[in-house]
Amino acid sequence: MATFPTPDRGIAAALKMRDEMRRLNAERGREDLLLKIGLHEGPCLAVTFNDRQDYFGQTVNIASRVQDLADAQAILATGAVVEDVLATSVLERRGIAPVARSLLLRGIEQDVRVYALP
Repeated sequence: MATFPTPDRGIAAALKMRDEMRRLNAERGREDLLLKIGLHEGPCLAVTFNDRQDYFGQTVNIASRVQDLADAQAILATGAVVEDVLATSVLERRGIAPVARSLLLRGIEQDVRVYALP
């Protein structure tokens, strides 16, 4: 898990990670290193224990469920991330058109709009 101050910075980091994993796998001639990326934005509870910071709450639960749905080629992000003005700008500059779908996530009462970033 990683945290970012704004959705656009999370999107930029996710795209860079995916690009680098693709480059590394191409360099190695095989795709045995996989990275599943799911993004969500919202409030959470941050706790420091034994010099480690951890995060709790519904935002974290949704991010985890979205990440579980991701495969190694697509980044999945909720509407809270993709619909952010600065995040939209990052995607437009990269020529990425998010593909939306509404999903029922385990433990979440209502459908969540999830976007694939191909």
